[in-house]
Amino acid sequence: MKDFAHIPVMLEECINGLNVKDGGVYFDGTVGGGGHSSEILRRSSPTGRLVATDLDDDAIAAATKRLSDFNGRFKIYKSDYKNFEEVLALDGVESLDGAILDFGVSSFQIDCEERGFSYLKGEAPLDMRMNRSATLTAEKLLNEYPQKQIAKILRDYGEEKFASQIAANIVKARNEKPLKTCGELVKIIEDSIPAKFRQNGPCARKSFQAIRIAVNGELEGLYECVLGLTRKLKKGGRIVILTFHSLEDRIVKQAFRMLECDCVCDKSLPVCVCGKQKEIEIITKKPITASIKEMAVNSRSKCAKLRIAEKII
Repeated sequence: MKDFAHIPVMLEECINGLNVKDGGVYFDGTVGGGGHSSEILRRSSPTGRLVATDLDDDAIAAATKRLSDFNGRFKIYKSDYKNFEEVLALDGVESLDGAILDFGVSSFQIDCEERGFSYLKGEAPLDMRMNRSATLTAEKLLNEYPQKQIAKILRDYGEEKFASQIAANIVKARNEKPLKTCGELVKIIEDSIPAKFRQNGPCARKSFQAIRIAVNGELEGLYECVLGLTRKLKKGGRIVILTFHSLEDRIVKQAFRMLECDCVCDKSLPVCVCGKQKEIEIITKKPITASIKEMAVNSRSKCAKLRIAEKII
């Protein structure tokens, strides 16, 4: 197996946004190849600590190797970042100086044909699991889910306007023989979309994104996770979040707004009875995007949005 390759998006912007300091305790919920984590540990030397999570065994192995110079200062858990409460408790961490979440799929995962993430890998199996020990695969979803549920996934998670037709053709095809490869799915998608709409780039991208999100439960509990993880920060601590599509970004934006507001009472009430206080200062009033220079060398950065907030209470 080739090395786990992952170029961290907006590395300087993320680390500067975290405002890393010596002796700080940090959480990297999506460690990937360890790019962001290694820089956090370097800048928090000599006593800073890092707790990290990932669901991908290959990522954990690669990050562990990359961070070996900082042995004794980090721990990586095979876990969903949404389980941060449990993970931090296992490590004896009560509060954090900073946290980072990078929701991108790594170059390694996309390029590794057996993982089935890419619509460009025709013979790849329909897998798409971040956690390869999970039971739900793209193949299982496409061959067993009801037509209406598949259409809803494509529409809600991929914002695919031809979701109903694609779902109908998936069911039609699987009734003849089970779907097995990414190439089979790509052909169904292409045949479901009118020719005049196939001119705007790869037409399978939205559907593959939607199926991947559903297989991995990427949006489930995300809002609550952002709220909870931010509330784990010490006063002055920062959370940095990289998103790669509008659905994720919308959820992060809504969570930040909730944390930033002073009161959530019904506006008809004469006085506040909820007791809600402003908890954060949003550092990025508008999300940061990658520079033209970075986009030229790392195509994954083109759709990335970075949001940063600081705990104030």
